[in-house]
Amino acid sequence: MPGGRRGPSRQQLSRSALPSLQTLVGGNLGNGTGLRNSSNSVGLSAPPLSALITPEPVRHSKIPELPLDSSLLFEFLLFLYLLVALFVQYINIYRTVWWYPYSHPAASTSLNFHLMDYHLAIFITVMLARRLVWTIVSEVSQSSGGSLLRYVVLIAARLSLLTMCGWVLCWTLVNLCKNHSVLNLLFLGYPFGVYVPLCCFHQEGGKSQTAPPDCDYPADHQQTELTETPFFRPRDFLFLLRENLREQFSSPPHMPIHTCPPHTHSHTPELIRAEVEELKSDFNRRIKEVLFNSLFSAYYVAFLPLCFVKSTQYYDMRWSCEHLIMVWINAFVMLMSQLLPPSYCDLLHRSAAHLGRWQKLEHGSYSNAPQHVWSESTIWPQGVLVRHSRSLYKAVGPYNVALPSDVSHARFYFLFHKPLRILNLLIWIESSVVLYQLYSLLRSERWNHTLSLGLILCCNYYVLFKLLRDRIVLGKAYSYPLSSNSLGLKSQ
Repeated sequence: MPGGRRGPSRQQLSRSALPSLQTLVGGNLGNGTGLRNSSNSVGLSAPPLSALITPEPVRHSKIPELPLDSSLLFEFLLFLYLLVALFVQYINIYRTVWWYPYSHPAASTSLNFHLMDYHLAIFITVMLARRLVWTIVSEVSQSSGGSLLRYVVLIAARLSLLTMCGWVLCWTLVNLCKNHSVLNLLFLGYPFGVYVPLCCFHQEGGKSQTAPPDCDYPADHQQTELTETPFFRPRDFLFLLRENLREQFSSPPHMPIHTCPPHTHSHTPELIRAEVEELKSDFNRRIKEVLFNSLFSAYYVAFLPLCFVKSTQYYDMRWSCEHLIMVWINAFVMLMSQLLPPSYCDLLHRSAAHLGRWQKLEHGSYSNAPQHVWSESTIWPQGVLVRHSRSLYKAVGPYNVALPSDVSHARFYFLFHKPLRILNLLIWIESSVVLYQLYSLLRSERWNHTLSLGLILCCNYYVLFKLLRDRIVLGKAYSYPLSSNSLGLKSQ
């Protein structure tokens, strides 16, 4: 009423009745962290909300151990598929109309064998077999135990295999230099000319975090800290070659192990962020290997034979380019399914569940809601508003320790907070390829198209079967209802 005693305004009540951040999320804060405009508090007591707003423990689903091809078997199957694709490309290029009657003889054989360059075919075969050869050498190096005689025999066999591959490459290169121009010869080593400057001679500057011992990472795979610099630094080629050979002959790297950190540990956010940095580095390395090897395979299988075709030779350009795209997609899916198995995707999913994500809000929104200053040592529950770098963020995940302004953390959570996202993407890609090939097979009118599609489809069926098998099993495992006592996180 006019002239009467007025109570505190709504804005004063909303600010004075807010609890402290330590009471809200149970974190230890200092150095100016806390509620926004906490100096305006008039000292009104507020009930503790630690029991109401507390991050729930992250639960993980247990997935069964799915069978995975060994390295040697996978490299053999990949090499066999690439040989079939190379054979198909040669059919598309050098096919003839051999069914014509003898009164109009077009050709006596189904392929123009006299137009083929056998040295080029041998060179491509050796280049495609490089991963299989390295795998055999690595397996032999790992099993080099026992008596001295066995060790000497294994070393001799390894050197003989490498010497034979090197001699075949040199022999084919010498013959190709005699019969072809310099421009054609440059196509032979183009992938290596692009890969070495981008991936070997330079490394990104920046500071990489070293994984703490609680993260259960092997000591030899932890990254050392680098000085911050915006430029790239060249590395010595001989050192890189020696390092690469040492990695090839040593045991394969172990898969990182995720350990659920205790929620009461004071260094839990730092441990989670360090684990995510290690997993990001390992995932990027695997993706780089997948992209390079898939493009490498498609280049030598489908593109390089076209570069050595004579100008008078006619071939179906559209069909050959289509074959090039199909080979790259199939090699990409095969490498992804092998280098990113379900157990590895589940590992990434668990780390993403602990990392969380922040949603950036517009200025002026949630002006009457409690807003806190982000702290790197605090585990933030879902729905909390924090300020970081002059921006307002809202916690999206049930367990949030990510850096709000770090785009890589948001990207990591988006990719892996659903464990079946990568597998669903691979199934969609492979299914689209198979359906398109079946459609092309129904409409094909040429014998080389029918033979090519039939051979490639046999390989794609095996890849699609493995992907669908994993999807069915993992779908049931992740959709299984979890009890409150089990350590699992039900995925949507």
